[in-house]
Amino acid sequence: RYDLKSATKSIGSIALGLALDDGRLRLTDLAQTHLPSLGVPPKRNSTTGWLDEITVLQLATHTAGFAKPGGYVALEFQPGTTWHYSDGGVNWLADVLTQVYAEDLNTLLFSRVWSTIGITDASVIPTGSLSWRKNSQRDQKLNGVEPRELASGIKASVDAMARIGYLFLRRGAWNGQRLLSESFVDTVRTPRAEVASTVNADATEFPSANQNTGVLWRTNTSGELADLPRDAYWGHGLGDNLIVVIPSLDLVIARTGNDPDDSTLPQLRAEGNGPDAVLVALLSPIVQSVTLTTSCSSVLSVKACRSAKSPAT
Repeated sequence: RYDLKSATKSIGSIALGLALDDGRLRLTDLAQTHLPSLGVPPKRNSTTGWLDEITVLQLATHTAGFAKPGGYVALEFQPGTTWHYSDGGVNWLADVLTQVYAEDLNTLLFSRVWSTIGITDASVIPTGSLSWRKNSQRDQKLNGVEPRELASGIKASVDAMARIGYLFLRRGAWNGQRLLSESFVDTVRTPRAEVASTVNADATEFPSANQNTGVLWRTNTSGELADLPRDAYWGHGLGDNLIVVIPSLDLVIARTGNDPDDSTLPQLRAEGNGPDAVLVALLSPIVQSVTLTTSCSSVLSVKACRSAKSPAT
């Protein structure tokens, strides 16, 4: 199992999908209606006059205004005005979902989705393919339940990552069983107009993020990554842990690597290269290989097609 860091956000989006599909909340809901303690601590957030403006959607799209760290952090921007990458906001979303279900999100997801798609629980089976630590950022229980951290905290095998990607590729169905609605899958991979109209406060590290943010997933809707199809979307964590879904190519890519917290281990990302440069370098050859093979097989046998192309291809 690998520490997936922020790819946890996209995996954990399944809990939000269940809540939406079950009718327990809506993206447009004010988050405080489900979690009255939203945003406090710290107490100074209650003096901003902003807490009762925050929606579930804003928590899920980094537009609620919270600072970056995952603990109890300050509101830095008026909700809905600014895209600012925030583990704190996403962890408040985890608290909202825990409150809504009055259940540990780990238990919820294993019982409703993960076990069905062949992911095993490492808290029950030592060789299990996924574990989710208790919240290391917050100590406040909800309904007597210790909340999970949605911003980070999942460790999983590459097989488990691929299964989650495949569930989304198959639009929420698994072996004929409906686990998530198609409308939710469309929601996570479709940027929102209200997010696109915000100011991007992290444009250096996340260029065009406000244009391409889905719900807890990143998309290529604007064509920012020219070598990738525009329908590609992905979860991405520190250390370049990736779950990439490309419907037009019927393709899922799962990638993980060395522990990003261990400075003695080499990382995929070269010094000075941002996340988009890494995505292009990693994903473009995969996309090209699938595209070329598909194109060739429509007119020639694959063997003949390969012999007609250079060894590099």
